[in-house]
Amino acid sequence: MDLNLTGKHALVCGASQGIGLACAIELARLGADITLLARRVDLLTVLSGQLPRTHARQRHDWLAADTSDTHGLREAVAASIADHPVHVLVNNSGGPPPGTVRDASEDAFLAAFRSHLLANQALADAVVPGMLAAGYGRIVNVISTSVKEPIPGIGVSNVTRGAVASWAKTLARELAPHGITVNNVLPGSTHTPRIEQIIAARANKTGNSQGEVLADMQAEVPMGRFADPSEIAAAVAFLASPAASYITGINLPVDGGRTRSL
Repeated sequence: MDLNLTGKHALVCGASQGIGLACAIELARLGADITLLARRVDLLTVLSGQLPRTHARQRHDWLAADTSDTHGLREAVAASIADHPVHVLVNNSGGPPPGTVRDASEDAFLAAFRSHLLANQALADAVVPGMLAAGYGRIVNVISTSVKEPIPGIGVSNVTRGAVASWAKTLARELAPHGITVNNVLPGSTHTPRIEQIIAARANKTGNSQGEVLADMQAEVPMGRFADPSEIAAAVAFLASPAASYITGINLPVDGGRTRSL
């Protein structure tokens, strides 16, 4: 199985922590050059220097950008990759604040769509020309199992993630003739700051302790535990590799069996 990404350049979003950072590490282990994209310059500087290197010519870099500023994001990425085209794009960003759809404001929806759907579009605009020229392209979107089964208490996220999945499916068909794949990885509950936020919100709403909420959530997973970010990253890395050349337009749950739908 060909998992070698030597000579490929991966742009990983939301890469300062959690799933994004785990994806960057795994792709670097497969030989890819990595550009970390997030907002915190101080953290990105440190993390880029700590990424694995498997060969002498491998280089890692970082780019500070805010996904809520889609115009600035597109320009910053285009300038950054002008002499180093991207072959692998990992779209990953933190989810909107918890809450019900009924209580959500228009501004909450607009902010979520801008930071997720529109940011993904801006990034694709910036990197796809280089993928076309290189004859190699992988776009992997890290979204949520809510694409298949809406999750209670994160209404805006459910709606936004579904829109991203539809965007990806449409783009996959458009880019397939060029050998560029577009896929979605759907993490279940994963040990990240995001899950801590969800647990705290549920505890506040129900009056249960965070420990009780955690136990209840883990009981919903057939494997009886949350994922480690590295387990999500493994799926992303496979879809980014040459081995996944005939897989496109899919939603891949990585959730310990929690999702009940087919």
